[in-house]
Amino acid sequence: MKDLKEILIDVDARKVAIGHFNISDLGTFKGITSAAQGLGLPVLIGVSEGERDFIGVRAAVAIVRSYREQYGLPVYINADHTHSLDKVKEAAEAGFDEILFDGSALDFEENIKETKEAVRIVRSIDPKIVVEGEIGYIGSSSEIIENRPEASLKLSTPEEAMRFVKETGIDVLAPAVGNMHGLLKEMVAGEAHKRLDIGLIGEIKRACGVFMTLHGGSATADEDFVSAISSGMDIVHISSELRLAWRRGVEKDLHDKLEEIAPYKLMSTATTNIRDIVVDRLRLFNGLG
Repeated sequence: MKDLKEILIDVDARKVAIGHFNISDLGTFKGITSAAQGLGLPVLIGVSEGERDFIGVRAAVAIVRSYREQYGLPVYINADHTHSLDKVKEAAEAGFDEILFDGSALDFEENIKETKEAVRIVRSIDPKIVVEGEIGYIGSSSEIIENRPEASLKLSTPEEAMRFVKETGIDVLAPAVGNMHGLLKEMVAGEAHKRLDIGLIGEIKRACGVFMTLHGGSATADEDFVSAISSGMDIVHISSELRLAWRRGVEKDLHDKLEEIAPYKLMSTATTNIRDIVVDRLRLFNGLG
């Protein structure tokens, strides 16, 4: 089985991307992994600090590792949006394949300092763990909001990216390139899509020369995904779309199965909805039409 760095080298060379999908329950995990298994493609499972608190840090790793060992499939786990060095250490010791230290809300100089220390901590525990850092600002949570918060969002620059990568030693960079966490109400209704600055993605890739992640990918226009990947994005995060599909699926089953009390049976539609979204996204990210 290839490790995550080897997978990243492969997708970067082929101009495709690994799909990254967040979980907080086994129904979502089943939907994601069944999609990946059916297509025979690598996938990243993300768990944020809040999701790790709910599932359990070591439990999340155990779930992914047991699936990988049982089915021999390239399924990896990322400690998504980790905001403290203590949490970085905890995730590294638990055996995550990737850790994102997110200092994007900090002053740029402080972000460099803290991310560099996060890299040092991880390398001292297991050099094979992929370390990701984030610059710019794209919001902080998967929420449904009325209007795009333009005043609080901040695009990255190639100059910042080059300096950040050089001084921190990260493996993967997550820049702000027009992406945004969460969904606008008009996106939920399918009436609008996020649009990315494709030229900026290419400039940042050329400037820093490392693997790159697109955060806040939910509801991005398909053509922008394709262009972003061909311009240098190696990992694409999808979370809000899955959360919305989960809620709609559970609501349907609660409505249709009034006498049912088995929780897993009340998540069957949600799991199917999630699987269908992940299949669609993985095919798109891997140029499968």
